[in-house]
Amino acid sequence: MSTRAARRPIVTALVALALVGTTAACAPETTTHLLTGAAGMGSTTQESVQESAPQAPSGAAASGTATAAQDCGDGQPAVASLDPGGSPEVTSGSTMADIRERGFLRVAVSADTLLMGSRDPFTSDIEGFDIDVAHQVADAIFGDPDKIQFRVITSGDRETVLADHEVDIVVRAFTINCERWENIAFSAEYYHAGQKLLVPSTSDVAGVDDLSGQRVCAPEGTTTLERLGEWEGVEAVPAATHTTCLVLFQQGAVDAITGDDTVLAGFAAQDPYAKVVGDPVSDEPYGVGIPADQLDMVRFVNGVLEDMVDGGQWEQSYERWLGEALGPAPSAPKPVYGRTP
Repeated sequence: MSTRAARRPIVTALVALALVGTTAACAPETTTHLLTGAAGMGSTTQESVQESAPQAPSGAAASGTATAAQDCGDGQPAVASLDPGGSPEVTSGSTMADIRERGFLRVAVSADTLLMGSRDPFTSDIEGFDIDVAHQVADAIFGDPDKIQFRVITSGDRETVLADHEVDIVVRAFTINCERWENIAFSAEYYHAGQKLLVPSTSDVAGVDDLSGQRVCAPEGTTTLERLGEWEGVEAVPAATHTTCLVLFQQGAVDAITGDDTVLAGFAAQDPYAKVVGDPVSDEPYGVGIPADQLDMVRFVNGVLEDMVDGGQWEQSYERWLGEALGPAPSAPKPVYGRTP
């Protein structure tokens, strides 16, 4: 038996431990509150990629070209948000002033999307790229990045908790699209994800064009699996979740996994025998979700994101969480403004 095959069960066990650890109960720190309960239970890793983003055309999938930006009925691209009009300020009577008066920012997040938003099984802290964004918003309001009450939710809860004003913002690998703009508001894009491949570290596969004759796994009921079915010569292997795909991959039952690069980066961080490859074959622009009637908060968050990029915090966060798996930090997404109340 090869060293790689011999150690696969150990890696699988570590993956299982990490996933279990994300649901462990813990006492929050003094200024960082945590809400759990029904909305925070049953969350699974694949939820962050089961978006309603537009599907890549078959020609694009074959060439590795990402989809074009989605345009909404008002003529604005889906990623267009509201111009911040300058540096973020907490003005009297604003949504941010009310949050400051409350004493903490309510943020809905994932606790099991490794590298984006997941619970450290040893410290019980929720951390990742998305969480860094939330801390930046809290710091801009309070001068203290830890004045946050985290609420762990599933992907299906994201619009509901905003529409019902149960949280102030959602930072949970939230793809911006036109349909969601009808119910909630979004910040400008802060991360551009895309569908890529996870393959063994020894594989010669560099992208979609190299997959002929390969078995590739994707979760059932996702646009990811639909795109996979269009790739010529590829054997599509559906699974219940991305985590199930990872187990099949580690057992040698499939040759590759496809999904959002953010999710695959988390898998690569757990499995030293895997790597993320290929050009993106879909566009998944992530934005901060905000209640539709709090447009001053939209402008404020956009100012925070601009400061995060200009001050170097965006690049630092990328390098810390995603750089090892996805390579050097790209340029941060350039904000698109022009949407009006």
